[in-house]
Amino acid sequence: MSDWKYETDEVGEDGYEPEAADESLEPLEPGSPTVENAFFVALGVGTMLFVFARIVLLAG
Repeated sequence: MSDWKYETDEVGEDGYEPEAADESLEPLEPGSPTVENAFFVALGVGTMLFVFARIVLLAG
């Protein structure tokens, strides 16, 4: 007897139990963006624009 919880013939081809996987998944619902999330997205966009501008100015 092996130490594994499941034998290879007890699971599907993807390596998970289809019955258990379907029950545990809940449908995703869209949410509202928060101020904090919007701030970090804007910070990331601004940082990348700054980096690209520096690269273009140094190359030119």
